[in-house]
Amino acid sequence: MIEEQKLRRNLALISDVARRTDSEWILAFKAFALWKTFPIFREYIRSTTASSLSEARLAFEEFGSKAHTFSPAYKDDEIDDIIRCSSHLTFNSLSQYERYHERAGECSLGLRVNPEYSEVGTLLYNPCAPGTRFGVTADKLPAQLPADLRGFHCHCHCESGSDVFERTLQHIEEKFSRWLPQIEWINFGGGHLVTRADYDIERLVCIMQSFHERYPHLKVIFEPGSAFAWQTGPLVSSVVDIVEDKGIRTAILDVSFTCHMPDCLEMPYYPDVRGAEHIDSQQPIANSQQPTYRLGGNSCLAGDFMGYWQFPKPLQVGDEIIFEDMIHYTTVKTNTFNGITHPSLCMLRADGTLELLRRFTYEDYRDRMD
Repeated sequence: MIEEQKLRRNLALISDVARRTDSEWILAFKAFALWKTFPIFREYIRSTTASSLSEARLAFEEFGSKAHTFSPAYKDDEIDDIIRCSSHLTFNSLSQYERYHERAGECSLGLRVNPEYSEVGTLLYNPCAPGTRFGVTADKLPAQLPADLRGFHCHCHCESGSDVFERTLQHIEEKFSRWLPQIEWINFGGGHLVTRADYDIERLVCIMQSFHERYPHLKVIFEPGSAFAWQTGPLVSSVVDIVEDKGIRTAILDVSFTCHMPDCLEMPYYPDVRGAEHIDSQQPIANSQQPTYRLGGNSCLAGDFMGYWQFPKPLQVGDEIIFEDMIHYTTVKTNTFNGITHPSLCMLRADGTLELLRRFTYEDYRDRMD
């Protein structure tokens, strides 16, 4: 359930940050692509970023503007349609540039670069880890860039603060400053979590003021996904059974971590559960002073569970379990493993009414197998 007031709060904040930093902030579909909310987004931002043909079409056909598109590798049978739907086209390698740049028409062409520095601690999410498949390092760039390359794209962050960006920017400039006079724009990618309560916006403003003084000709772009939908809505589930083994009680829910909250298992991280307290899994369960449960998904994957949480009273079948902040990434990464039904998508409007955006059915599962 996405809450309109909280979404507008984030959008207003991002719009103000964009103004104060003299930069453009665009929505990354990889984290959030609920297209029925796009009329609200269009009140605050003008563009989006895509990583595939489907996302580029969503930008063009549903958001109403061409996408800033980056893909690790474009395909011959898709590139022309991607170009049709894109205003900016960023290549991941010089070989991809050589293969497709002459077909790019009016797209503003960019190249993803790798500063070989990132403070992202989880290897699965670190785009600059040694051996990465993303971007071109400085030692591989020619002294003079091709004439039709207009920009650099550099993505190094994941839910990061402005202090991390400041340190990363030092590495970006150290590696690539000699080429910055040759380009027109630079895209600092996603992972800038400006809507998090402890994000130091004033520090970001100072960083960007200084950067603009050094490179007044460069247009600056940020493309976060999580920042737009951060803390804008929960996933509401229900207890369907409670089982116990070796003193461990598991509340089985009508949702699934592997199907509906895969980042919890991939990263991994423990989501906030409303009215419950997460405790260290090493704590002896038998010594817990409050009712303690693992939370389990309703799929056949043995590892489709997380734990442990303490609740103020024993859980019963039918009780609601509410996972906070479950709009970004979860809604775009869900899958139909086991045919588990997706949760319905709803919007809590500013006037207090609840609008059903989508209810998933058997046909959604069947048609994916067609």
